[in-house]
Amino acid sequence: MVWLRRTTHYLFIVVVAVNSTLLTINAGDYIFYTDWAWTSFVVFSISQSTMLVVGAIYYMLFTGVPGTATYYATIMTIYTWVAKGAWFALGYPYDFIAVPVWIPSAMLLDLTYWATRRNKHAAIIIGGTLVGLSLPLFNMVNLLLVRDPLEVAFKYPRPTLPPYMTPIEPQVGKFYNSPVALGSGSAAVLSVPIAALGAKLNTWTYSCMA
Repeated sequence: MVWLRRTTHYLFIVVVAVNSTLLTINAGDYIFYTDWAWTSFVVFSISQSTMLVVGAIYYMLFTGVPGTATYYATIMTIYTWVAKGAWFALGYPYDFIAVPVWIPSAMLLDLTYWATRRNKHAAIIIGGTLVGLSLPLFNMVNLLLVRDPLEVAFKYPRPTLPPYMTPIEPQVGKFYNSPVALGSGSAAVLSVPIAALGAKLNTWTYSCMA
């Protein structure tokens, strides 16, 4: 049954990586990272942090090799750059899609796993927290380096965008006061149980395929 277990593992990794890219396309870049970048950064931070940590920790515990999480984040980045190129081919500007920064956060997860001598629980608690805390910081810096997302969204509206999702000006002074702090705090809290879920999925795969 070893072949079945390994096949299931690799299939799950491929499915998670592809779905990670789809989530980025639908809830990351195209809506939150372009049209609603400033008003929905907290939601973006939570979705991207949890999405990264569940697949990265599953893949890392599967191989048992520090560095695998970074490899997983690299795969996600390449997939999204391909999607970016596809939109560019449709006539949109090249900076219409800003690729999220996953790799540094994944490196922190790998570093935690390596520094704790491959301790799974430390990777879940410490690594998950670091991913949640760091990803909003890296992505806000990334967002500041691209052209004004709201300007791009108004200039190049998507024909598939429903009327109720029309880009709006950010509501400064309310929930938007500190999107990085809110995003980091909420993502750090939620990334830990999601990391535990990724680790548990790894255990379930072994037990079901034994």
